[in-house]
Amino acid sequence: MKALTISRRVFSALAIAMVAGLALPAAAQTTQFTDYGWPEGADEKISPKSIAWLKEKGWWPIQVAFQPPWSGQNTINLVMDKKGLLAKRGVEAKWQAFPSGPAINEVIISGRFQFGNGGNFPFTTLVDKNIPVKTIAVINVNLLHAMLVPTDSKIKSIKDFKGSNPPATVGIVTGSSAEFYIQAAAKANGLEVGKDIILKNMPPGEQMAMPKGIDAVVPWDPTPTIMVKERKNARIVSDSFPYNIYEGTFYARQEMIDNAPDVVQAFTDAIAEATLWIRKNPDAAVTAMQEDPNLKNYSTEILRQQVSAYNLLYKPNYIYPIPLFWGRANEPIYNWLYESKRIQNKLTGVDFARAVDTRFMDKTFSKLGWSIPKQPSFLPANWSTPMDKTPYPTYMTSLNTTKPQPFPEKGDLTKDWSFDGKVYKK
Repeated sequence: MKALTISRRVFSALAIAMVAGLALPAAAQTTQFTDYGWPEGADEKISPKSIAWLKEKGWWPIQVAFQPPWSGQNTINLVMDKKGLLAKRGVEAKWQAFPSGPAINEVIISGRFQFGNGGNFPFTTLVDKNIPVKTIAVINVNLLHAMLVPTDSKIKSIKDFKGSNPPATVGIVTGSSAEFYIQAAAKANGLEVGKDIILKNMPPGEQMAMPKGIDAVVPWDPTPTIMVKERKNARIVSDSFPYNIYEGTFYARQEMIDNAPDVVQAFTDAIAEATLWIRKNPDAAVTAMQEDPNLKNYSTEILRQQVSAYNLLYKPNYIYPIPLFWGRANEPIYNWLYESKRIQNKLTGVDFARAVDTRFMDKTFSKLGWSIPKQPSFLPANWSTPMDKTPYPTYMTSLNTTKPQPFPEKGDLTKDWSFDGKVYKK
């Protein structure tokens, strides 16, 4: 193999440029990546000015609200915390656990918390109430919500509840994404809520026990998986995927964006870095989760399965909050909430798009050299289904796919990127 030679003139020019602190030609510049794909040297420290402002507001350490019993989202939040991904950027943050989105809404509305995680239904409530928050990342997609019945139930399908006398009692977290799913599924299958089924507010932990006197429950993962695979006290008769293309988001108060944008940037960078770290270290991610008191009783097998289903299955660029697509996907929720007088304003996809600020994830993707996706990768390339027409055609979910999507593929990169020691060319 012939050795590469550099002429004395070119060598001198390069040396002068280096001494002068000038940028080298593109061919001489390379980005170094960690073994899990995060660019070295991209960890920007937040400014003393931002820290001073946060302390003056009484927002130091920063308060982050998340949900341990919400798969995928919980992994990213806990890895961000346990691996110090914000701390190394100069951010002091404290994570507080909540059982559901409505509970998080309460502390966000009060102003006590500056960052939060919410499903599509709770986030809609914040938008309707004009709470000053903006989505900065998608934290979970296609979360399984399911209707489960006791193993000895005669019910085989959600349609079997038609004409129940007395009405069937269904345990559910009201005000959550589970409620919209069951409302949409009931309508599509000819059931009348209040006549064929009665919804009873019930936290996920209580639903998991499938208490006596309850005909069905409607939790979200990991609860359905635990009930079916470990406790074996229930079986699924309906799932949410035909009725709702789901996303949960990570959002920030507008005051943070206006007064401490470098802190918001630190969060989006940390979300992306956590996403990549989990892909390289899924078993270690499970260990980090088991350190949380809320998850200590969850088996290693269940947590690992949930990481595979929600953190490893889709291309990592799912975290980009595509404003127009997710706005359209959420419009059926907006319409139902307005028609049922649960929100005051007739919201549209444009309202969701206005409640998204992509500038921070744009910069994160630029650091990584990732292209901005036009639609989620789990949808077929030719997807053109109207979002108000359910049930939806089949798309990629954890129920029909176990093999992770390859990443990167053609069009996913804007520059070379490295993961696990392998260099992927643009």
